[in-house]
Amino acid sequence: MAIEPANAEIVEVIGKTGIYGEIYQVMCKVLEGRDKGRIVRRNVKGPVKVHDVIVLLESEREAKQIKAK
Repeated sequence: MAIEPANAEIVEVIGKTGIYGEIYQVMCKVLEGRDKGRIVRRNVKGPVKVHDVIVLLESEREAKQIKAK
C-alpha cells in the first residue's frame, strides 16, 4: 500500500521551535486525499507564511503543542 502525498495550505503560523528557532509550528488544512478538510498541527523547516502550500508525505501524524518556558 503506497502512501500518497497530500497538499496542505497553511492557515496559521503558531511560533518557532527547535534549538535555534529554525522550525516553524503551523496549523495547516489538508486540501486533498483521505484527510481532506482536516486541520493538523505540523512542524515545518524553513520560512513559511499564511496561505503557503506545503506537501505532507503523511497527513495522519500531528506535532505536539509548543510549551512556554
